[in-house]
Amino acid sequence: MRRLASGAGDTLFSPAHTTPVQVCPTMNDANSTPLSPDDAILSLDGLAKTFRVGFWGRPVQALRGVSLTMRRGESLGYLGPNGSGKTTSIKCIVGLIQASAGKVQLFGGDPGEAPRRAKVGYLPESPYFYDYLTPIEVMEYVGKLYGMSARDRAERSHKLLGQVGLDQAAKRPLRGFSKGMLQRVGIAQSLLADPELLIWDEPLSGLDPMGRKEVRDIMAALRADGKSLFFSSHVLSDIETLCDSVCILDRGQAVAQGRLSDLLRSEELESEAVAEIPSGDNRPAAIATLAALPGVVLTDLPSGVRLVLPTAQVPALMAKLLELGGFLRELNQRRDSLEELFLRKAVKRDQDGGAA
Repeated sequence: MRRLASGAGDTLFSPAHTTPVQVCPTMNDANSTPLSPDDAILSLDGLAKTFRVGFWGRPVQALRGVSLTMRRGESLGYLGPNGSGKTTSIKCIVGLIQASAGKVQLFGGDPGEAPRRAKVGYLPESPYFYDYLTPIEVMEYVGKLYGMSARDRAERSHKLLGQVGLDQAAKRPLRGFSKGMLQRVGIAQSLLADPELLIWDEPLSGLDPMGRKEVRDIMAALRADGKSLFFSSHVLSDIETLCDSVCILDRGQAVAQGRLSDLLRSEELESEAVAEIPSGDNRPAAIATLAALPGVVLTDLPSGVRLVLPTAQVPALMAKLLELGGFLRELNQRRDSLEELFLRKAVKRDQDGGAA
């Protein structure tokens, strides 16, 4: 049995059943309670998942007590190395698998309640659709699961397929589509019912450079419209551009999380300097003198030296350069990149012998 990616929740296509199985009601539910803007739209509390693998059912911990909170209108990037637990977390959130321990809340309540699930648009890492369907038929099917009217289904389908660049292929069978084109279908169906929260697992996977730009533009527009985005990606530059907050997973544990503006602020203020020092026999000794300054990381360049150092050491550097007959050519405040944060929190932990 395979699942069709759908914001309607767990929508199933089964080879044994040709009749759609509706597991979510319409978008408008009289019993749903609106949340204030300060309420959490998604929260995980000690989420854990253990799988049993092999003939003897050896336990493998995929998630180890992950906790986070996401607010309405926030864009949260979920990242980590392969096998760190990102997809497992997402499947627990949308109800495709059951967590071994911990709690998931959507819109302040049980994620299994249909009115809450109907507010979520979901895109799996590898969306699957029957290859004899056309994009317009997929959209029609998903729209019916949401309880959308025929007019709304037609209008939204036409608009979204055009937005993802599939308007000319809307009536072609999916069997002739590339991976990137199938990804576009998955993105379009997740947006069909105008959900409040989008949960996308690797949304930029399989797209060509133009497609990646188009999807990034869509995500930026969704942010501007106040939508909440929870998405995983291996492309750190996309996360840094599109996200307010991040959570970095490594071996099933959250090793760093919070607002990007806070996480990318160096623990100690650092500066980056480029300096000129005299050439000749005394140059190696001058380089050694500068490298000996506390906290300095020095790189020898053909045209000088580059130094990364604590900002507090800048006066000492200038004094040494004056003493050595050199001068400062550039001086800039240095800020962490997301890539540096990721390598420090995940890769460095692995090198230091983190939890296996």
